[in-house]
Amino acid sequence: MTDDNAPVRFDTKIAVLLRDDLETWQRLNVTAFLVSGLGTQVPEVIGEPYADADDTPYLPMFRQPVMVFAGSKEILTGAHVKAVSRGVTLSVFTSDLFATGHDEANRAAVRAVRRDGMDLVGLAVHGPRNAVDKILKGASMHP
Repeated sequence: MTDDNAPVRFDTKIAVLLRDDLETWQRLNVTAFLVSGLGTQVPEVIGEPYADADDTPYLPMFRQPVMVFAGSKEILTGAHVKAVSRGVTLSVFTSDLFATGHDEANRAAVRAVRRDGMDLVGLAVHGPRNAVDKILKGASMHP
């Protein structure tokens, strides 16, 4: 007999790393933006659609937990370098994006800055569990 509610250990990890000096609203906004692209590039992280007992349909969500971490600007910069060098699926959010109002402006703001000059406030990664753990070394679980 199997326990349908038993925790599953996934071979991969989805993680968000936020700079620890963000306001609460910024942390929530950045997290939402960062994870929004993962399912488009890694469709296997998306589960099946939901429905309630009345058959009201709901969108599918990630099939595994999203771990949220916090760290200093230096930890975030180091994690970015490691993520790029390891070739994991990666999304970024820079401080410049707080001043933009739509997708095209967001992409232009990121495009305008070289990788090593970005003022990162968050990133999301998906990859093998051990690689993601190494990328996030030094970060702590978000409070």
